[in-house]
Amino acid sequence: MIPIIQIENGEIPIDRGYAVSMVVRSFKGRRDVEVHLFRPEWDESDETSIEWANLIGPPAMLDAVSDEKKDRKIILEAFTIAERDQIIDYLKDHYSSRLDYINSNPLSFPVPSGLPPLSSIDEGKDIGLIKFEKVPHFNLPFALRGLYNLSAHLPLVETREDG
Repeated sequence: MIPIIQIENGEIPIDRGYAVSMVVRSFKGRRDVEVHLFRPEWDESDETSIEWANLIGPPAMLDAVSDEKKDRKIILEAFTIAERDQIIDYLKDHYSSRLDYINSNPLSFPVPSGLPPLSSIDEGKDIGLIKFEKVPHFNLPFALRGLYNLSAHLPLVETREDG
């Protein structure tokens, strides 16, 4: 079964600015797990080729702390349209029977400062990373990671407490 794919294109000020996520039907004992995909690494030329003026805005939350290096990572972790399309083709080829949904939208510019880049979030009991580039059939020309939070999703098997 081919998953539902929701792709939104939009006018954005740079080529790199598309987010991609997927919903895995069952994953690590949970159902409908949303996985946010991102680029964990990039060439220095990716960063130096971007005209950063007006791409990062004021913080969205009162307690957010602006950090130029972290703020830029939000955009550098995103995908170009060509990369997004490669990811979607890869997911359809290798994971379509396990996915319910693939979603892609452009980032909203200016990106609010103070947001945590996905690559800076630490793994823990419920939060983890899928390192696609370590999968034997991985064939994309760039590294790809997926961040998930199991605590945000229902267990596959409901437990009943008799009382």
